[in-house]
Amino acid sequence: MDDRTFRSAMGKFATGVTVITTEVNDEPYGMTANAFMSVSVNPKLVLISVDEMAHMNNYVRDAGKFAVSILNEDQQDMSAYFAGQVEEYRSVAFDRFNGMPTIPGSLVNLTCNVHDSVIAGDHTLYIGEVTDISISEGGPLTFFSGKYKQINGSVEVKEV
Repeated sequence: MDDRTFRSAMGKFATGVTVITTEVNDEPYGMTANAFMSVSVNPKLVLISVDEMAHMNNYVRDAGKFAVSILNEDQQDMSAYFAGQVEEYRSVAFDRFNGMPTIPGSLVNLTCNVHDSVIAGDHTLYIGEVTDISISEGGPLTFFSGKYKQINGSVEVKEV
């Protein structure tokens, strides 16, 4: 199979959308990621996947910690910005949560210390031990088949 077929098949798995953030030398950095999952309840572990060529890979490695902001249905602009789909520079007013930069208004913000990392193919998998969690109400921003989707209260999916 070719790379496009593989990517198309993986795109059929609906995911939430997150922004991964960290801070190095008091400078915040972020990237959009849908490669995020819970790993363990005891201890509380999550996993993020970062492209080996992404600058974020070095930032997470250097900082030894990261935050995950699970975006709400109204935060497509944040996702697009941190995915590099918006070309102009924006000054992002990060919230501070447990000493880490996070995206304001997100459904969930959690902070993690890097517990372990594994290079797998062209990505590094970072397993983070969760140090704090903040939860808000709202609907999730989701991604399916290369497009943003929203789920309303009756679980109807609409394209955005």
